[in-house]
Amino acid sequence: MAAMALVPASVPDAKLAVRALESRYHHANTLKATFYERYSDGNGGASAESGTVYFSRPGRMRWEYESPEQKLFIVDGTNVWFYVPADRTASRAKVKESSDWRTPLALLTGKTDFSRLCRTIEVVDSAKDDNPTDRPLHAEDTMLRCVPRNESPGTDGEVSEVLIECDSEARLVRLVIRQPGALETEFRFANWEENLAIPEAKFHFEPPPNVAIVDESELAGSIH
Repeated sequence: MAAMALVPASVPDAKLAVRALESRYHHANTLKATFYERYSDGNGGASAESGTVYFSRPGRMRWEYESPEQKLFIVDGTNVWFYVPADRTASRAKVKESSDWRTPLALLTGKTDFSRLCRTIEVVDSAKDDNPTDRPLHAEDTMLRCVPRNESPGTDGEVSEVLIECDSEARLVRLVIRQPGALETEFRFANWEENLAIPEAKFHFEPPPNVAIVDESELAGSIH
């Protein structure tokens, strides 16, 4: 936390909120939640998807997209997989090479440390921010603004800021990920369950017959 350059007036609240969020998931071996994802292309176009996400220590997760189309996004600890059954193609990238902001969420079942992801982090003051998206969904929630540590500024995967919303119990409620060009991806989470018995096979991807595997240095170079 000492590495975070915070606005002085926000230091106590931001530090407490981040520590509570990290502590909330620190001892979870497995997690499960439902999610809703919204993507805006900056030109008025938008899409929405939903499904179920699973997390498992150490640093693995599985996103099962159920509506409007079946898709899989899996982090197995070494590789990141993205599979769309209708396309008969699976993309594969090394975890360290993936620019997708879902990837570091695997930290929820590991040593969660947002200082590794954020160059600066502060509590959003709704009274001074007139952007409706920057306001928490519920009055008792806390909204944090994270400026990521972009290692390669100017790349397609660059993220300008991430909003992190957590509820009064320090559960992750929402992420809003913004990229240059007014691109925005929002994830909402609900129905969190901890320490469930989740089959090991959930976190491994076995390509079905006749599915092409495409290796990419950055998984599709996109967020959604």
